[in-house]
Amino acid sequence: MLTVYGNRTSGNCYKLQLLLDQLGRPYTWVDVDSANGETQTEAFLARNANGKVPLLELDDGRRLAESNAIACFLAEGTWMWPGDAWERAQTLQWLFFEQYSHEPYIAVARFIQRFLPANHARHADLPRLTAGGNKALAVMEAHLAGRSFFVGERYGVADLALYAYTHCAGEGGFDLSSYPAVNAWLDRVAAQPGHTSMHPHA
Repeated sequence: MLTVYGNRTSGNCYKLQLLLDQLGRPYTWVDVDSANGETQTEAFLARNANGKVPLLELDDGRRLAESNAIACFLAEGTWMWPGDAWERAQTLQWLFFEQYSHEPYIAVARFIQRFLPANHARHADLPRLTAGGNKALAVMEAHLAGRSFFVGERYGVADLALYAYTHCAGEGGFDLSSYPAVNAWLDRVAAQPGHTSMHPHA
């Protein structure tokens, strides 16, 4: 049995929920309230010294952190992970893009807009975050203009990783109507077999 420690409002955690649901793999979900310090307790830090979710724990006690590393591990040997070396490299390219050029802007803007009070000082960061997020969305729009999915014309881990925070980017103030190819892709991802919405079991 797989155990996932996660926060249901987190896109990074949602990646693993969605992947496991689509693969039909049983798992136990342990809610961790990171906003209220539960990732900084002695017990959690003993599991992940970096103090972040998601965290995957195997029944033999091994643990793996970082959402995209966990997604690659879980997808290995399944239809979600490419068999071709070039397509695997392209998948990794988009996973790195998601963590360095997408998530730091779109996810952070969403966090500020959704979870912080309107008078919080971090709202001053929104113009910079909006510009960075729109740059990432424009890269995605250009890539998707001539294809259905990110790698090999098949739904896979690259799509799953980018979907997690893109599908809720509106909560961060992003106008997705400006990105028709991204919107069409979001619909295709949502139509995949086994798709479940963010935190459906909450």
